[in-house]
Amino acid sequence: MRFFLFLQLNVWLLLAGVATPALAQVPASAADTTHKYENPTGVPAPVKKPFLQSKGFKAAIVPAVLIGYGISTINGHGFYSSYDLKSDVNHAFGAGRHTHVDDFLQYAPYLELGGVLLAGVESKNDRVNLGLVILKGEVFMLASVFAVKNLTHITRPDGSDNLSFPSGHTAQAFLAASIVHTELRDKSQWYGIGAYAIATSVGALRVINDKHWESDVFAGAGFGILSAHLAYLTHRNRWGRKPLGSAAAWHVTPLYYGGATGLTLSWHPTH
Repeated sequence: MRFFLFLQLNVWLLLAGVATPALAQVPASAADTTHKYENPTGVPAPVKKPFLQSKGFKAAIVPAVLIGYGISTINGHGFYSSYDLKSDVNHAFGAGRHTHVDDFLQYAPYLELGGVLLAGVESKNDRVNLGLVILKGEVFMLASVFAVKNLTHITRPDGSDNLSFPSGHTAQAFLAASIVHTELRDKSQWYGIGAYAIATSVGALRVINDKHWESDVFAGAGFGILSAHLAYLTHRNRWGRKPLGSAAAWHVTPLYYGGATGLTLSWHPTH
């Protein structure tokens, strides 16, 4: 009888938790330190976007469409070829037409940008970075346009030379228009609409003046927009984003001398 009482007492002690300290002494599993040095700061790693959502792909869509369409309409090719457009333009405007308006109008978007900035509207970038973006865009545009001109050797509609494709005037106008759109679109979309309207008129005048084919102006627009996108994608704003105010002044003015057109970019620091 005493044996059963003793056994029952031990069972109650076990159920009451007297033996739980022994259970508490079971060693905890070791912490997983395999990945301890992969992200020591605790900042989540940036997620790489798919190619179709990347900035580079988005920046190349419109230029690729314009350049591709221009190539497809060279000479008599395409649904509405360069020859078709030339025939319609000759029928509508007659022969012997020419104007120098497009020589100056190609820089008009820059004049629009300068006027808006002088009126007190803040651009996306400060004056120094804006000037650098314009300079880089001009380098990209001139290098690509003149390289392609010398590679293709397509004769102009008026037969003056073999540097027809693509249109440099149109590329210049659309480069400037793209910069205006990028810098001022947060203020109003109408700035960009006006600039692109000017650029489109430059392309139309190049065809009307018998200086370029349809293929030239479409490809020129593509090269101009692409050059602007490349200038922004490769720029890092190393000089900050604070406006310089009276510390410096950038001036962009068109240049026409001896029958040649160009662009003058000047910077005047003040003390």
